[in-house]
Amino acid sequence: QAPIKATCEEDMSCKTGFPEDVHSAVVSRSVHGGQPLLNVRFRSCDGNKKIHFGSSEPEDFRVGEDGVVYAERSFQLSAEPTEFVVSAQDKETQQEWQMRVKLTPEPAFTGASEKDQRKIEDIIFPWQQYKHSSPLKRQKRDWVIPPINLPENSKGPFPQELVRIRSDRDKSLSLRYSVTGPGADQPPTGIFIINPISGQLSVTKPLDREQIASFHLRAHAVDVNGNQVENPIDIVINVIDMNDNRPEFLHQVWNGTVPEGSKPGTYVMTVTAIDADDPNAQNGMLRYRILSQAPSSPSPNMFTINNETGDIITVAAGLDREKVQQYTLIIQATDMEGNPTYGLSNTATAVIAVTDVNDNPPEFTAMTFYGEVPENRVDVIVANLTVTDKDQPHTPAWNAMYRMTGGDPTGRFTILTDPNSNDGLVTVVKPIDFETNRLFVLTVAAENQVPLAKGIQHPPQSTATVSITVIDVNESPYFVPNPKLVRQEEGLLAGSMLTTFTAQDPDRYMQQTSLRYSKVSDPANWLKIDPVNGQITTTAVLDRESIYVQNNMYNATFLASDNGIPPMSGTGTLQIYLLDINDNAPQVHPKEATTCETLQPNAINITAVDPDIDPNAGPFAFELPDTPASIKRNWTIVRISGDHAQLSLRIRFLEAGIYDVPIVITDSGNPHASSTSLLKVKVCQCDINGDCTDVDRIVGAGLGTGAIIAILLCIIILLILVLMFVVWMKRRDKERQAKQLLIDPEDDVRDNILKYDEEGGGEEDQDYDLSQLQQPDTVEPDAIKPVGIRRLDERPIHAEPQYPVRSAAPHPGDIGDFINEGLKAADNDPTAPPYDSLLVFDYEGSGSTAGSLSSLNSSSSGGEQDYDYLNDWGPRFKKLADMYGGGDD
Repeated sequence: QAPIKATCEEDMSCKTGFPEDVHSAVVSRSVHGGQPLLNVRFRSCDGNKKIHFGSSEPEDFRVGEDGVVYAERSFQLSAEPTEFVVSAQDKETQQEWQMRVKLTPEPAFTGASEKDQRKIEDIIFPWQQYKHSSPLKRQKRDWVIPPINLPENSKGPFPQELVRIRSDRDKSLSLRYSVTGPGADQPPTGIFIINPISGQLSVTKPLDREQIASFHLRAHAVDVNGNQVENPIDIVINVIDMNDNRPEFLHQVWNGTVPEGSKPGTYVMTVTAIDADDPNAQNGMLRYRILSQAPSSPSPNMFTINNETGDIITVAAGLDREKVQQYTLIIQATDMEGNPTYGLSNTATAVIAVTDVNDNPPEFTAMTFYGEVPENRVDVIVANLTVTDKDQPHTPAWNAMYRMTGGDPTGRFTILTDPNSNDGLVTVVKPIDFETNRLFVLTVAAENQVPLAKGIQHPPQSTATVSITVIDVNESPYFVPNPKLVRQEEGLLAGSMLTTFTAQDPDRYMQQTSLRYSKVSDPANWLKIDPVNGQITTTAVLDRESIYVQNNMYNATFLASDNGIPPMSGTGTLQIYLLDINDNAPQVHPKEATTCETLQPNAINITAVDPDIDPNAGPFAFELPDTPASIKRNWTIVRISGDHAQLSLRIRFLEAGIYDVPIVITDSGNPHASSTSLLKVKVCQCDINGDCTDVDRIVGAGLGTGAIIAILLCIIILLILVLMFVVWMKRRDKERQAKQLLIDPEDDVRDNILKYDEEGGGEEDQDYDLSQLQQPDTVEPDAIKPVGIRRLDERPIHAEPQYPVRSAAPHPGDIGDFINEGLKAADNDPTAPPYDSLLVFDYEGSGSTAGSLSSLNSSSSGGEQDYDYLNDWGPRFKKLADMYGGGDD
């Protein structure tokens, strides 16, 4: 055993912190994520301190709360030592301590004999004395202890002794030994134990390298008081691999492809298996081989496999997808480098699909195909070309492409491919005339989208013949030429023969009568066509200046029809180019003008307008007529250009008004055409700027016919509106009167509340003395009348209540208060009549002591009664006194 690198310092006093500044440890080169590496020791003199550990390389190393250092990820240690800093911080005081950790990869293991493994070694803590110095002092010395190798799956007996750890100070001191780290006092705990007195380190159960490949422990030596006497030393225990795991394939079924016709040595696929045992030892070294192949045609050994890499390649020719589409191989992987005696093995399945290549060209199912098509039809499928191809359907090696190699020089046909059936569809793309071609014989070829594979003996394409018959159908007649242009001078009289416009029937082989002609479009209705011979004659005078003529051109459309089955027709356009003649005299423009009544300024610019065109239009000649003489006396005209002239006053002053000035205008046609146009000139008073100041008066005096008609229409509409309003008002009054007749006057409550001194009902329901009516002079005063003889409906003697007085213009908000106050006063009024009693006014009762009112007229003479006292009753009875008390009159 070689000495281990360690540091020892003797310090008996308690000091919080790491016991050493640098901690060295030896670990395996391969580090796995989550693997415990070592245990750092921190001394706390105050056991209540809460210490938090940290790492300067948190992405690689993590320190637990118990001081165990774990690997955060899997990596390989380099040959050089790996260093990082472990820190400890007091959570309360934030005080921090640091220690540098140096990890050294363990040397390569060369193996040891079972005897060496079983030999118990002593690991002694370092101790050295200086001979030439006094007193004795400790010195840091380096020791390198090789790892302890322990085979996995050991059968015991357990506990099995490994090494003995002791200090050279155990002769003078009573020491206690302990080990810490994963496998001892840290998970998984209890795997390794140590005798605290003898320092004997032992393993308590079998180890599994596939779970933990190595253990890193730290040995400690303290005295009976727990004080550290030696610096801890690191012990590495490597678990030696045993062949206890079978190879496992990553997939139980592997899928691969190989093109048909591949040459020997073509790569197909790679299968991979893994072994949980040590890959650097024979236990984890795998070898592959093919156990079986199905089917075994054309050869039982079509494939081979690289025994180390698992690559599958072809070793024989003859792969043909049309014969064998898929091969199934059973692959075996064996560890111990394929040793069939000691190695463990496992199997998987490799499925190899043979992919298609174009080794079969398409072949027509017939040498000749037939079809037919009606003439003049396009986008019609006339024939289906069928082929067979042994390659895989719907692949470029199976998809067919068709082309014509002869028989269609004008390109009237094309061949499309049906993507589902792979058939060729012969389609017409240009109209075919039966009278020109009755039969087509096409030569077509079919080939795949991709070229044939090399070495194929078949021809790359297949050819066939397509015979297409054209069917005759009734075609539309057509005019020749179309359109037809005719040049004609305007003014051609009605009934004149213009031209002959005939059509031709393309159906030369059909028996049908001659064509019939008719008119389709004639905007001005100038033409007619003979239905038999197509002769066109005029029905009105042709006028170039018509609104239906555009750019001297007049268009008319005619129809030619046959009597075939079904009947067909065709149209043709006749274009008449009308040549201009001088049939229109020029006119003045504008028709109205305004000028001042004085000589200056008084120029009026006028223009000559002629519907004709050159040479029957301008330049124009302008002059004034000789009669009446006042025209030339008052006016003068001067031409300023070919189409324009200037009219002005000849005299110094002309009275304001409206004047009709005739102007003679002559064009340049041959013969000349002239006309006398009236120019309405409004002469007015002008200001200094030459603007009229009495234009309104002149315009009012000279209203046109249109303005007068508009004014009359407005007046008539206004009268109609007034009449309708009057009728509506009368109808409204009638409806109001009709409503009033339907209302009983006694029920009419639209008037104000009236208070009457009514006497109540008739005589039958009252208890009073009727003699009081006959002797009004003897009526007793109310003050001396007994209470018992007062009428029931007579108004009692009380002070009349004060009804509220409504103001002349009350505020709308006071109306409700006014009504409520009036209602309260009426309810408290004892003099109010009993409206809730039945009152009878038209019945006197029976057996009345009073005579009937009709007795007033029963007397033939009024002399028996003296009515003079009526005059004393006041003005209200004056009329009655005049009637009865007026004497004989």
